[in-house]
Amino acid sequence: MLSIVIPTLNAEATLAPVLAALVPGAVEGLVREVIVADGGSADRTEEIADAAGCQWIAAPRGRGPQLRAGAAVARSDWLLFLHADTVLTPGWIGEADRFLAHPGAHERAAAFRFALDAEGWRPRALEAMVRLRCSLFGLPYGDQGLLVSRRLYDRLGGFAELPLMEDVEFVRRIGRGRLSMLPVRAVTSATRYDRDGYLKRPARNLMCLGLYFAGMSPQRIARLYA
Repeated sequence: MLSIVIPTLNAEATLAPVLAALVPGAVEGLVREVIVADGGSADRTEEIADAAGCQWIAAPRGRGPQLRAGAAVARSDWLLFLHADTVLTPGWIGEADRFLAHPGAHERAAAFRFALDAEGWRPRALEAMVRLRCSLFGLPYGDQGLLVSRRLYDRLGGFAELPLMEDVEFVRRIGRGRLSMLPVRAVTSATRYDRDGYLKRPARNLMCLGLYFAGMSPQRIARLYA
């Protein structure tokens, strides 16, 4: 069974469909609990989470601290970390079941296929770039979800309490050889790309990734990112 951890911050516009996509997993007996780790929302995020039967916890703001806080209270042998604007598409239950049933799965992790909820060539081009990144470098981001056993998560020390790059840092510790890509789409809101631009935002993300691999601290990158 899975404990699903979702970090939130003023996520009322996107959280409901994310939670709705998890309901079939609960009906099938795969999802044991959904933990919403909130960083101080001032909108209806808590109301939506409560109506869906989620466990609500308050955490220090920042995806790293929130993910870590959610994992700390999770009760299942498997953890699924999911962003509050990422909707798993039909088929995710079967793929997750097959992954969990595979021999040695407790020593591996898995992510889903990145997709955006927008039409046009620019979203499709960005999706292709993400597939290439994952294929070449084995480096999915947090908006692709991350399915990992409690055993492996604890042995690796879990998510670091970083202001950003917490997903990259943890996936690097997992290692490319222990990571599987599941052939089901995780559809993320395109709002940020529509607002910031399909060239500007990926370029900024790539710059931050390059600075991180060059040795700059996530704290300093976060100041530049802001």
